[in-house]
Amino acid sequence: MAQKFDPAAHDKHAEDPREAAKADRETHEKLKAGLVDTFPASDPVSAAQPAPSKVDAETENRSLWDKVLAVFR
Repeated sequence: MAQKFDPAAHDKHAEDPREAAKADRETHEKLKAGLVDTFPASDPVSAAQPAPSKVDAETENRSLWDKVLAVFR
């Protein structure tokens, strides 16, 4: 039997469907494990970490002495 004609051009930048499915399964398993580990909880599980806030960036660059003094303020 002859192959069916596929008018779509081959996309060399497309992801391999098997690798994409594997990544989806891994993400799903991580989220499921996180949900099980936090049950019962009021906050939903997130797959991404939030970006550091401005306060986090400011405190990260301070010296140890400044951090110690901040505890007593």
